[in-house]
Amino acid sequence: MKRRIFFLLTIMVCSIQISCVHANENYTDTLSASKLKPYGRYLFNAQNNLELISSASHFGFKFKGSQCALYVSVKNENDHNYIQYELDGVYQKRIRINGHPNEPIIINIAGNVENVESVENVEKVEHTIRIYKATEAHTGAVVISKVAADHVKSISVSKTPLIEFIGNSITCGAASDPSDVPCGTGDYHDQHNAYMAYGPRVARDLGMNYILSSVSGIGIYRTWNMDGPSMPQVYENIDFQLNNAHKWDFKTYSPEIVSIALGTNDLSNGDGKTPRKPFDEKIFVNNYVNFVKLVKSKYPKAQIALLSSPMVKGASGSTLENCLKSVKTQIDSLYPSAKPVKTFFFPPMEANGCSGHPSVEDHLMLANQLKPFYQGLLK
Repeated sequence: MKRRIFFLLTIMVCSIQISCVHANENYTDTLSASKLKPYGRYLFNAQNNLELISSASHFGFKFKGSQCALYVSVKNENDHNYIQYELDGVYQKRIRINGHPNEPIIINIAGNVENVESVENVEKVEHTIRIYKATEAHTGAVVISKVAADHVKSISVSKTPLIEFIGNSITCGAASDPSDVPCGTGDYHDQHNAYMAYGPRVARDLGMNYILSSVSGIGIYRTWNMDGPSMPQVYENIDFQLNNAHKWDFKTYSPEIVSIALGTNDLSNGDGKTPRKPFDEKIFVNNYVNFVKLVKSKYPKAQIALLSSPMVKGASGSTLENCLKSVKTQIDSLYPSAKPVKTFFFPPMEANGCSGHPSVEDHLMLANQLKPFYQGLLK
C-alpha cells in the first residue's frame, strides 16, 4: 500500500459512523475474534471473544470494499472505553465505546477522492485496518467479538525486534489528549492516547514491535499517593491488578529491549491528604534491583534500559538519577556476563497535557530524545 494506491487512499476522508443505517448488511465474510492475531497483553475469554487488556494492545485485518463493521463492547454497560485505529498505515482517530452497543462500529472509507478515475475503483483495492486499545489495563478490557467485511482476513504483526516499555501514566499516554474531552472534565481515561505515547512512537520510528506494561500512578515501592500496590507486586498479573490470580504468560514474547521508567510516583509529594513518609532511597534501590532481577528471570537475553522521568526535576531529579546509577551498578555486578544495564536521563520538561502530564506533542519530543538511545542499544 506504499505505491500509487496508498497515496490515493491517504487523501480520502475516513469517517466513523455508529449506526446500522449506513452499514452494509451483506458483507461477504465474517472474522470471528478467535481468528484474530492480537499483540500486547490480551486474552480470549470463555465466549472466545478477544479482550484487549494492556495499553496499545492491538490487532489487524485486511478487507475490500467501502466499509467494515467492528463488533466491540466493554464488560459493564455503564462504563466506556476507547479504541483508535490506522487505515492503510495512516493514523486516524480515537473512538469511544459505550457499554453494550446494539450496533457495530462502522468504519467507512468515503469522501472526496482526487486524481482517480472513480471511487468504485479505489474501493476495490484491499485496505488494512489496525485497531489499538487507547487506554490502560486498569480501565477494563475492550472486548472484540467479530469483524465483518468483504474478503476480510486477519493479519499478523510483522516479525521485527520487540521492545517492552514498563512504566507509569507517562508510558500509558495518559492525560495527553484532550482533543475530544477537555482537561478537567470527563473521566481520567477520556484523555488517554496510548498510540501517541513516546514508546509506541519511537518503536514505530525504528521499525520495532512494542508492548506497554504500564499503570498510572504506580512506582517501584509505592504509588503517587499511597504505599502500594507497586509495579513489582502486579507485573506478573495479566491486568496489573493486585488480586488477580490470572498470570501473564511471559513466554508469549521475547523482547530485545526492556525499557523501565519508574520513580516519578515514588518521589511524588502525594495528594496532600493521605499521610506520606519522605522518599526512602534505600527501599527504592533495593526494590528496583529486585524488580530488574524479576524482569531478567522472564527475559534472560533482553537488554535492560533504565529511564529517568522528564517530570522529576531539581534535587528530586538528581536523586532519581543517582538511584538509577546505583541500580545499574548492582545489577551489572550480579550479572557480569550479561549485557550491562543502560541508563537514559531525560532533560526536564514543562508538560502541556492534563494534570501535569506530557501532551501528545510532548510525547513526540520525548520519542525524538530517546530514538538515538534505542538505536545504540540495537547495534
